Amino acid sequence: MSSSVTRAAGSEPAHSTGLTVTISGTQASASPGKGTRAQFWVRALLAVLAGVLLYLSFAPRSLWWLAPPTLALLGGCLHGRRARAGFALGLLAGLGYLLPLLVWTGEEVGPVPWLALAALEAVFIGVTGLGIALVSRLPGWPFFAAAVWVAGEALRARAPFGGFPWGKLAFGQADGFFTPLVALGGTPLLSFAVALCGFGLYEALRVVRGHPLRSAAVLAALAVTAPVCAGLAARPLVSDAAEDGSVTAALIQGNVPRLGLDFNSQRRQVLDNHALRTEQLAEDVKAGRVPRPDFVVWPENSSDLDPYAQPDAYAVIDKAVKAIGVPVAIGAVVAPETGPLRNTMILWDPVKGPTTTYDKRKIQPFGERIPMRSVVRLFSSDVDRVRRDFGPGKDPGVFDMAGSGVGMVTCFEAAFDDAVRSTVRAGAQVIAVPSNNATFGRSQMTYQQLAMDRIRAVEHSRTVLVPVTSGVSAVIRPDGSVVAQTKMFTPDALVATIPLRSGSTPATALGPLPEYALLLLAACGLGWAALRRTRARRVL
Repeated sequence: MSSSVTRAAGSEPAHSTGLTVTISGTQASASPGKGTRAQFWVRALLAVLAGVLLYLSFAPRSLWWLAPPTLALLGGCLHGRRARAGFALGLLAGLGYLLPLLVWTGEEVGPVPWLALAALEAVFIGVTGLGIALVSRLPGWPFFAAAVWVAGEALRARAPFGGFPWGKLAFGQADGFFTPLVALGGTPLLSFAVALCGFGLYEALRVVRGHPLRSAAVLAALAVTAPVCAGLAARPLVSDAAEDGSVTAALIQGNVPRLGLDFNSQRRQVLDNHALRTEQLAEDVKAGRVPRPDFVVWPENSSDLDPYAQPDAYAVIDKAVKAIGVPVAIGAVVAPETGPLRNTMILWDPVKGPTTTYDKRKIQPFGERIPMRSVVRLFSSDVDRVRRDFGPGKDPGVFDMAGSGVGMVTCFEAAFDDAVRSTVRAGAQVIAVPSNNATFGRSQMTYQQLAMDRIRAVEHSRTVLVPVTSGVSAVIRPDGSVVAQTKMFTPDALVATIPLRSGSTPATALGPLPEYALLLLAACGLGWAALRRTRARRVL
């Protein structure tokens, strides 16, 4: 059976098999997204390649510039495809991207958790690919496609089990010229800019090859140049000047007795390592080898012994704090008699002892808590290492440390936009990200997290202090530059003079509004695409 329908140029082609559609007098296949089986497998291989290249754009490599051409390649795979093909190609790209990016999650527990997490997150990228395929026939489609990418990241950051934002496009751009945009609209705007440049690059190449209408060429050029120009124009938002004076901060990296999941089987040794390194810092200060810090920050889990319940742990910490003679933020596991454990930062005063506390709010699923424990146990007995789940805190924590507002964002929380922003809004002049990466050995995880922390520094124009039990610990200026860092699995102390800042960037002030605007753009694009498909079917 054949049919011919005359329609306005640019409207959605029909999708019924065997139908021919005349568009402004030109005959075209009604199913341009179907292609041959060989063509699909070529696209599948290219989609996997795009995922691998996107992974290579992330830390510890400084290949941020790979992201736009990589997304151009992915855009070429998805352009004009059917929804099912878009999902399949997006899924393949997601696997090529996330399998190597998240390999550290199986560092000590084997491949099952790693493969399960990567596959689950790849499904979200598959859904994103489906959405991009749907909007790819619209005029100015790179703008809609980039917004759909942001929508996919927003969904990954929220579901399931509270979300897993690791691997946002924005987190691979710490060294890029798009980076200043994060101070304007947060990580959603930065991801949007990178995606738009990439999809616009493909569209520009396609348009040049196809001798298109002038309006299409203008939109393609705009999609490529607008993000670049915006990134350059946003540079004045990035500053590391002191607004409220300067302070000297110290970070302690005590190291752990052994690598892997069993590092804390000698919990007293971990605590002793951090106490000893603090006392050595006190001796260096007295000898004039380093300046006296105004405050000190220990890592997450630097004391897995509850100092409120165990007098010997209390005594070790108190002795070290008294030796240095300034406020110290201590990372401890607090074990109430009933209820869940608490991953707590404790402000320890050399005179008053423990005072203010902050309980980690974003608890890592399958790490600090085990959802569906009985089901997960069928796949891995390692879930029983977490005998008692951690519970989340409720409020942001800003410690008054020698007159400076030091906001606590514990490890995994740095991946979440709202956790960091709420801490800054609560009065943080400095952000501290105490972390414990010892369970991930010498993997790339610590460098991926460090790049994430650099993005947060620029986003909110704050110094970010990153004390880690085993490294890499670092001091990051508000412009995202790393001015001091340690080696991995080496006891050390970093002392640096840092600026205090209390002003708000547009990203801090606007909060989730830029993301909501981009989600609206994505919804408009998907709605428009659905409307065009419906009208095309009715005509036929």
